[in-house]
Parts: sequence; structure tokens; C-alpha cells
Amino acid sequence: MTILFKTTISESAAFELIEQAITPGRPCDGYFNAVSDAGETTLVWSPSKSAEEFLAEVREMLRLTWDVARFWIIYERRDNGRDPEPTEVRNAAFNLTRGFNGVIVASLSILGKRDADHDLELVFVCFADDFQRRNFRLRYEGKAIST
Repeated sequence: MTILFKTTISESAAFELIEQAITPGRPCDGYFNAVSDAGETTLVWSPSKSAEEFLAEVREMLRLTWDVARFWIIYERRDNGRDPEPTEVRNAAFNLTRGFNGVIVASLSILGKRDADHDLELVFVCFADDFQRRNFRLRYEGKAIST
């Protein structure tokens, strides 16, 4: 599989999209997954969990990520039939960053149960140091990477 790291968005744009996607009254499935050298954490938006509760959990995970790794690149997956699944992008980013200390790679997917009009799929590649983020961008962004 070939991964192309493209379609970056700013942190503020990502947070705005997250707030818009996780709203009460919109039937969705969602998950947040973060992986690092310390392990893997997954949050699931189950039917018994309110939108507010899931949003609070996602915010907390992003805050914890920020506390450890403050230099982010956020990729938005566009469902144009050519983009790989967020999990594939997340796994590729994690494998490519093994030479860097303190990297956290996370993915967030919010998928509508009725339609895909407001689906949101983001991949966060979070670095402990800015030079790591710059290095990753120079090496991989906009280039086809075989996994």
C-alpha cells in the first residue's frame, strides 16, 4: 500500500471540526485511538455514551497528548476513494517515526450512521520536539511512501 501524507489542517481548524462533528442529536459512531512507545489507548463512542461525554474524553486525550508531544501535524482524510483508511495512515506514521523519541500518533473517526455528509477522519502525528516534526515533513510529506 502507498501512503501519501497530504491534506494538513491547522490545530484550530481540527478542533473546530471536532466540535462540529461530535454533537448531540447526530447519530454517529466514533473512535479515537492513540499509539506511542508506551502503548495504545482507544476510546469508542458507544450507544450508551452521550456526545458530550465522548467529546470530553477526546478533549482529555488530546490534552494529555499535548502535555507530552506539543508539535503536531494533523492530516484530514478525504473520502475521495483514493485515500487510505485512517488506521493505515496512523500505522504508517507510527512506523516511520520509530527513530524519534516521544512520538504519539492518533486517529479520530466520526462517521454518521445515516450518511457520510459530516464524516470526520483525522490523523494526528505529534512530536516532542519541533525538529522532529520538521524532519518528518521534509522526509515524507507530499511523497508516496510504500508500506
